[in-house]
Amino acid sequence: MSFEEFKPLNEKSLVEYIKATPSLSSRLGDKYDDLVIKEVGDGNLNFVFIVVGSTGSLVIKQALPYIRCIGESWPMTKERAYFEATTLRKHGGLSPDHVPQVYHFDRTMALIGMRYLEPPHIILRKGLVAGIQYPFLAEHMSDYMAKTLFFTSLLYHDTTEHRRAVTEFCGNVELCRLTEQVVFSDPYRVSTFNRWTSPYLDDDARAVREDSALKLEIAELKSMFCERAQALIHGDLHTGSVMVTQDSTQVIDPEFSFYGPMGFDIGAYLGNLILAFFAQDGHAAEGNDRKEYKQWILRTIEQTWNMFSKRFIALWDQNKDGHGEAYLADIYNNTEVMQLVQENYMKNLFHDSLGFGAAKMIRRIVGVAHVEDFESIKEDEERAVCERKALEFGKLLLKERRKFKCIGEVVSAIQQQS
Repeated sequence: MSFEEFKPLNEKSLVEYIKATPSLSSRLGDKYDDLVIKEVGDGNLNFVFIVVGSTGSLVIKQALPYIRCIGESWPMTKERAYFEATTLRKHGGLSPDHVPQVYHFDRTMALIGMRYLEPPHIILRKGLVAGIQYPFLAEHMSDYMAKTLFFTSLLYHDTTEHRRAVTEFCGNVELCRLTEQVVFSDPYRVSTFNRWTSPYLDDDARAVREDSALKLEIAELKSMFCERAQALIHGDLHTGSVMVTQDSTQVIDPEFSFYGPMGFDIGAYLGNLILAFFAQDGHAAEGNDRKEYKQWILRTIEQTWNMFSKRFIALWDQNKDGHGEAYLADIYNNTEVMQLVQENYMKNLFHDSLGFGAAKMIRRIVGVAHVEDFESIKEDEERAVCERKALEFGKLLLKERRKFKCIGEVVSAIQQQS
C-alpha cells in the first residue's frame, strides 16, 4: 500500500500503515494478530485511533482537511498536524512529565503516532463533572505552564532565535483565525454558529451583544492575541486538553499552538476551572451537595496561579544571566530594578490571564462550542441558572480584571457570584 499522498485511514488501512512504519511497528513488537483498535475522536477536528496489542500500545491521530463535526462544508488545513507534532516535541522536551511522547510524524498523511495514555487516565473535564479530586493537579499544571511559557519566551531566547520560531508558527493561521472568530468575534454579534440555552438565556445573549464596555475589552484582547508573540502557547488549553489520574497529568492536543500571549494559555485553563465550579450545583445529588468539591476547585484555582507565579519567577532568576534578551543583564543589573521588572511583568500577565479566561468563559455559554460541564446538566432551566452565574462572572472579570491584585481576590469574587 502506498502512503505517498493524503488519505483518511480506517482500521484496516491503519494496520497496513503501522506495519510499513518501523517507529510504530516496533512499539507493538511487530505483532498484529491480537490488535484492538478503537476510534475515539469525539473532538471536532480529527480521527483518533487507540491501538492496543499484547506487547505494546500507541495512539494515532490524523488531521482531516475539514472540521469533522460540521463536514466538508467547513474546510480546514491538515497542516495543523505539523504544528501539533512540533509543539508536542518542543513542550515535551521542556516538560517531559506532563506531555505524551511522540513516536512518529508524517506530514503528508497529517498523522501523529504517540504514547497511549492508558486507563485510568481520563479527560480532566470528565473528572470534574464526576466530582473527582486530583491532589497533584495544581502542582503539575503550574509546572507545565511555567516551563513551556518561560523557555519559549524572550526571557530565555535571544531575539534572533525568537523571531525564527515565531516565523515558523505564523503558518498555523487557519486555527488562529478559528480562535479569533469563535472567542473574540461571534459571541458579540449575531452569528449562525452561536447557540445558548434558549429561551432562558435569550436576554443574556442579547445583553452580551449590546454591551459596549464588554466590546472595548474584547477588542483589546483580540489585538493582543493577534499581535503579541510572547511564547509558544498551547492555544487551546482547556480542561478537555488535559488527561489525568490521581498522580499523573498529561497535556494533549496542542494543534492550535503558535507564538502568542502567555495569558491565553493560563486564562483558558483557569477559566475552564471556573466554569467547572459554576456547573457543580447542576451535578449535586442527594447525599452529595458538591459544596466540598466546589471548595477544592477554588483551592486548585488559587494554588495553580500562585505555584505558577513562584515557579516562573524562579526560572527567571535561575536564567537571568543567560542569553534571553528581554532584560539584558548589564542593564537590569541590580536587585531593586529586577524586582520592579518582575513585579510589573507578573501583574500584567495576571491581568492578561484573567481577561482571556473571562473571554473563554463567555464563548462557552453563548458561542458555538459548549462544555460538557454544563451540557451534561439535563434540565434546561437548571443548566441555564448555572450558566447565567458563570456568564455574569465572566463579564465582571473581563471588565474589572485590572482591579484584582491577587488570585485570592478573584476566588472571593467567584464565591460572591455563586
